[in-house]
Amino acid sequence: MVKKTFLVIATISILLSSCSVSKSARSQRNLFSGSWTLEDVSYENNTGTFKSVLFNDAEDICFEGSDWFFRDNNSTGRYTISQSSLCQGGDRFFRWSVVEPAQNYSSQLQFKFIDEKRIDVSGGFGYRLNIANLNEQSMTLKSNVSVEGEPVTIVYQFSKKQ
Repeated sequence: MVKKTFLVIATISILLSSCSVSKSARSQRNLFSGSWTLEDVSYENNTGTFKSVLFNDAEDICFEGSDWFFRDNNSTGRYTISQSSLCQGGDRFFRWSVVEPAQNYSSQLQFKFIDEKRIDVSGGFGYRLNIANLNEQSMTLKSNVSVEGEPVTIVYQFSKKQ
């Protein structure tokens, strides 16, 4: 009986630990939580002038000054783009998580689009951004893309709203 109880407790412990989020990812999720402003979108690792459509949604200029909100208790969020002659304004909703890839790589923010009722509208397709910096006041996310076969890194610089 004691062996059986021990085996059940050990099995439950293994299952719970394999399904849980690591301490590092949990800490990063807590830092993400709240409201942010995307201050700047820039490009690294290549020269020239770039104009891009981000997240298959809007031009990079539309994202500058956009408001982002991350809710960590249910992994949902939204970003809001201001209406202008170049930009289709409004809210975009998403489900997000922090992913810890294999060794020697930075953690990543992963998100996919959902509607107001939290139903997937992206067909399972999503985005991953490398977390280059994350603290209580600022956040830098990066994504690596290819332009005419050459690598370019898109840099997203956020500041936390108070």
